[in-house]
Amino acid sequence: MLGLPQSTEVKRPLPKAQIYKKFDLRASQRDLFDVDIARMDIVNYIAPQTIPAITEGKDVKAIFVVDVELKKKEYNKKNIELIAKLIPQNLIFVLRYEASIQLVIFHTKIFSSRWVSEEKTMDLIGTNLDLDGVWKNCVSCISGLEMDTATTLDDAIKLCEQRDKLQKQIDSLQKRLRNCSQNRQQLELFHQIKSLKKELSQLEK
Repeated sequence: MLGLPQSTEVKRPLPKAQIYKKFDLRASQRDLFDVDIARMDIVNYIAPQTIPAITEGKDVKAIFVVDVELKKKEYNKKNIELIAKLIPQNLIFVLRYEASIQLVIFHTKIFSSRWVSEEKTMDLIGTNLDLDGVWKNCVSCISGLEMDTATTLDDAIKLCEQRDKLQKQIDSLQKRLRNCSQNRQQLELFHQIKSLKKELSQLEK
């Protein structure tokens, strides 16, 4: 799966009932989970023991790949986020519906890839030799965030959130401008948009 070495392959069921019991989920949480998810299995274990060329990272000691069989394609992301927060491991989720898969990863927030065919693979390992670097590459590949070796994951995510916030503000002001008929207010909105676009441009450098 995902082009990972055969040495990383495992087959370990992750029963929903076991998760409900261990983490004492409320009935409402269990019901939401059951609506979306048919079953889960741990299918890959990425660690120095399974890929000798990789060393432990300062923060990341191992990465687990969890195969999730969905009951429907339009699922609630809160269910995946809940599992990612409850299980104290670095997890990559492979969501599967019919012949399509979507990769999901959690690092301060949920990120997901586009839906693709099962045959499509992604180079999650990259050329990094420690698990911190591998995890960073996984988040980058799945989220689409661009980051260089000098950029930390947290900084890249923070920058992305700042860009999104500015773009939403610009979109909102542009909508107001289109519906505005007063010249003075139009001018004020125009200058606000111009200022925000300049700020966004500086972030993108």
